[in-house]
This record gives sequence, structure tokens and C-alpha cells, in this order.
Amino acid sequence: MDYIAILFGLLLLIKGGDWLLESAVAISIKLSIPKIVIGMTVVSFATSAPELIVSVKSALMGHPDLALGNVVGSNLANLALVLGIVILIEPIIVTKNFFIKDWPIMFLSTVIFYFFIKSNGDLNFNEGLILFFLLIIVLIFLLFIQKNEIMDDGNMFSKVSGKKVIISLFFGGSLALWLGSEMLIKGAVSLAQDIGVSERIISISIISIGTSIPELSASIIAIFKKEKAISLGNLIGSNIFNILAVMGITAMIQPIVVFDHNLIESDFLWMLFISFLIMPLAFISKRMRLGRFEGFILICFYAIFIFQMFK
Repeated sequence: MDYIAILFGLLLLIKGGDWLLESAVAISIKLSIPKIVIGMTVVSFATSAPELIVSVKSALMGHPDLALGNVVGSNLANLALVLGIVILIEPIIVTKNFFIKDWPIMFLSTVIFYFFIKSNGDLNFNEGLILFFLLIIVLIFLLFIQKNEIMDDGNMFSKVSGKKVIISLFFGGSLALWLGSEMLIKGAVSLAQDIGVSERIISISIISIGTSIPELSASIIAIFKKEKAISLGNLIGSNIFNILAVMGITAMIQPIVVFDHNLIESDFLWMLFISFLIMPLAFISKRMRLGRFEGFILICFYAIFIFQMFK
């Protein structure tokens, strides 16, 4: 039953996030909000909704390791597993934006996040507020830099137009996220108790991979449709939002205390390592791209990370 609860919980989270994204973007378009603003705010928040809901509810239900493990594991899965699979299928050209804003912002956010957790073994309200404040600064900075750029990823914008459909998708997505998070958290806690492993391990393996499925499916669909490949910046942007938005908001609602210190002594260090590794990997190819060789390296490191966690 635990596996069924986790599976249906993940399915509800994925579908709920998709519905919420459709409705949120449709509302933004009806309000004549510029596409660049939609892409960098509404879409980013909506695609981070599963991680946010799971982390907030985990913290409120007394399972802070689930909340932290969800974000740490999702960030690792985004960069090592999702990006690895994507560039195995289709290489990604590394643009100058990666060097001047995407990677520096992500890595700095990761370092600050680690410092907050490492310094006192928790993430309190003030630290959450700082993370969220940094998110606002990042959004303003990115909007200023990209104000003249055109976002041409057609998958990002909703084709929904009817008011009743928009409202139905919004409330249906919200309900699915709530029910999905309930089933996922209870199933994960029960499974951890049944098989004798920590909540941290369940959250970093099963839950984080599940909440990263939307990024993976969207990336693969875009490739097979011969559309513009999902850029490295989009996956890095997801990690930035997971740290600054998801963890910032969660800590402001319910401070997070680390119970399993393997999160600090191992998992956070892996997240820092993989986050840093992306930069030198971008320099391996003379054509400044991430291709199959780099994808193989990333997936191997992810496999090593998962293996050592269960040994």
C-alpha cells in the first residue's frame, strides 16, 4: 500500500502542477503580463509547486528531513539525472548567459543555503526570509538583463482561454497538489518505517526523482518534437527556485530542523559538488556544449550518489 500511495501521490502532484501551470499562465496572459515576466515568475513558481507543497507540508507534519531531502534530492536529480539524460539524447549548446548569470546565481544560492544549514543545523525564519529576499533580487536582476530577449519556447505558454476551464484547472490543480502531497508524505514515512531506512533516503531517492519527472518529460518531449532543446539555464533556474523560493517560503512558514545529519555531512556536499561540476564540464568540449560524454559522466555520478546512500 505504501508504494501505491507514493505512486498515486506523485501522479497527482505531477498532474496538479501541470493544471496549475496551465491556469496560472492563462490568467497572466489575460492580464496582459509580458511573456518574459510570465516565464520567469509565474511559470517558475508553478513548476516548483510540487516541491513547495511537499516541503511545506512535510515541515508542518513534523518531517523536516523530508522537506530538506526533497529539495536537495530534486536539485541533484535535475543536474545529474535529468540533464544527463537530456544531453545523452541531444547535446545542449552552452551560451554566454550560463557563464555570466545562470551558473553563478545557482552556485551562490547553493553555497548560501548550505552555509545556513551547516551553521546551526536548521533553517529558521530569518534565513528563509533572506533566501526569499534574494529570490526577489534575482528576479529583478534577470528581468532587467533579459527585458529585450524573446522567450520562444512555445511549451511554456497556455492555450487555455475559457474562464470556466481556467478556474476548473486552477482549483483542480490545487486540490490534486494537496491530495498528492498527503498521499506522498504518508506513504513515504510509512515505507521508511517498514523497510527500516530514514526519511532522508526515501525523500532524496523516490520523492525527489518523482518531483523531477515534469522537468524530464518536458525536456524529452521538446527534443522529440524537434523544437528548441530545453536550455541548461532552465534546469539551473529550477534549482535556483527550489532553494530560494521553496526553502525560503517553507522556512518562513515552519522552521526546519535537521534530524539526520547525513543531509549536511553527505547530501549537501554532493549537491555542491554536482552544482560546481557543471561549470568545468562545459569547458571539456571545444564547441562549448554539453554532449553525450558529459551526460554519461553526470549519470555515473548520480548512480554513485544513490548507491553510496543505500550501502
